[in-house]
Amino acid sequence: MLAQVDAAEGAARSHADRGAGGAPAAREYRIGELAREAGITVRTLRYYRERRLLPPPRREGRIGWYSQAHLERLRVIGQLLGRGHTLGGIGELLSAWEQGYDLADLIGFERAMTAPWSDEVSVPVTVADLSALLGGQLTEEVLDEAVRLGYLDVDGDRVHVSGRLLDTVTVLVREGIPLPAILSAAREVQAGLDTIASLFLDLVLTQVPGRRGGAPPPDEITRQAQAFERLRPIARAALDADFGRAMDRRARVTYGEFIRQLAAPDHRSAGPPAGPGQAAGEPGPSSLRAAAE
Repeated sequence: MLAQVDAAEGAARSHADRGAGGAPAAREYRIGELAREAGITVRTLRYYRERRLLPPPRREGRIGWYSQAHLERLRVIGQLLGRGHTLGGIGELLSAWEQGYDLADLIGFERAMTAPWSDEVSVPVTVADLSALLGGQLTEEVLDEAVRLGYLDVDGDRVHVSGRLLDTVTVLVREGIPLPAILSAAREVQAGLDTIASLFLDLVLTQVPGRRGGAPPPDEITRQAQAFERLRPIARAALDADFGRAMDRRARVTYGEFIRQLAAPDHRSAGPPAGPGQAAGEPGPSSLRAAAE
């Protein structure tokens, strides 16, 4: 269907150059006929015109005549809407196509970039059961924050949540870590991971061989889509390796800070009251004898 748009556009352009004695003119439609052929209302067609998704018709006096290219474009718009595209996104795709980019290549590029990177499977659970799993800490405020961060989808009295994330949070809560503190840390992790994802995408988009920034030429779109597909597993492996290295570094630093805190005099236990001639906190004779024994 996308290839038919190019063919229809070419036919429409050549029709403008035909004389009265040329080949039979391609069929043209008045606005009601075009809407009927495209399976939409006249009001929707006019709305598409207002959004500049559809070029203006050929005018004969007060009558507008639409070509086969208009009909094919409307069908493509319908297909893209069916795939989940917004009208704004469709307008950008059509504008790029008018700049010489192939619609099929652009949609292939979109699939390569936006196909799910996560293989997480959501599990349904009632709000009451989830609250019980989380030690009764699932307050309305915590629930709203989890939804805002994208960890939960609410559907009536049930929520959908990643199975692995639920297992992780449940273990942390059982270890005594408060759920609000877990969400606070998750918010920072999410922001950091968004930065990492942006860095990786920018690296691939702007530093591919032969191009340094700016829009790629039309013949590069397919190659970039293929590059994204090849680099998906590499990005995961690199992130996993670097996260391990970061944990090694931070664990050593955090351990050092923890030990220094324990060794600081103002953090030691006060111990038993000092005996005669004994400084506070200094072990008494009985303590020394016990340690010697």
